Amino acid sequence: MKADALKLVIFGVGLIGGSFSLALKKAGMVREAVGFGRSEKTLEEAKKLGIIDRTGMDEDLKDADIVLLAVPVGQMEDILKRISPLLGRCALVTDAGSTKGDVAKLAQFLGEKSAQFVPAHPIAGGEKSGPSAATADLFEGRKVVLTPLPENPAASVERARKAWEACGASVSEMTPEEHDEVFAAVSHLPHLLSFALVHDIASRENRDLLLSHAASGFRDFTRIAASSPEMWRDICLANRDALIIELDRYMKELDVIRGALQDKDVGMLEKIFSEARKTRSNWEPK
Repeated sequence: MKADALKLVIFGVGLIGGSFSLALKKAGMVREAVGFGRSEKTLEEAKKLGIIDRTGMDEDLKDADIVLLAVPVGQMEDILKRISPLLGRCALVTDAGSTKGDVAKLAQFLGEKSAQFVPAHPIAGGEKSGPSAATADLFEGRKVVLTPLPENPAASVERARKAWEACGASVSEMTPEEHDEVFAAVSHLPHLLSFALVHDIASRENRDLLLSHAASGFRDFTRIAASSPEMWRDICLANRDALIIELDRYMKELDVIRGALQDKDVGMLEKIFSEARKTRSNWEPK
């Protein structure tokens, strides 16, 4: 443990919050981790797994060094209102929400302490959730996007950057608006489409027959439909405007493909598929 090790307070000790704690502990940056959550069972599990040292109390916010909000965006307003009068002046608050425009607006509920809140989005996760899914290396080599607020001092942004870098992440910055436009296209829309396809199959009378013959293509495309419905409900609603724009673009693309099928337009289908294949072949996740 480093001499300047921190006191970490986590709201939400599941996959993301738990991994953040384990990563910082592995880096020797945490002297104590305390957790808050809606389920005592989950908090007890997190303690057994070494994610947190104990369940948090309101007093823990007074001398916290870092406070991570790893909860669905829909829960953040209540938490920010709760912690505002308790938060110490030296505490850094960050989050792990997948949308940032709405989170930036929520900073107002910290009142005069809003400058202590540096929003963040770790581009990491998985279908499994809960403390048992957390790992110390979840953020290794992954991207984390910071979306600083106008009132954030440079020192606070740097503290947030160093915390995520200590987890092994590569950190970049965007405005909240730019962030939401980007992730509507490459994250939120794919999840929406995956949920929609599985829901369509599940609603058919012959769904068991269909699923019994589904193979790797269906598995790969629908893997993300096993993600948390509560979390993705909140994400889609929070980023509704940008997501509707992307959904409309995608529907136009489908109309082009439908027209090519209707017209038996071999050239158009091959052109679309070839361009898509080339782009996908040249792309490697970073």
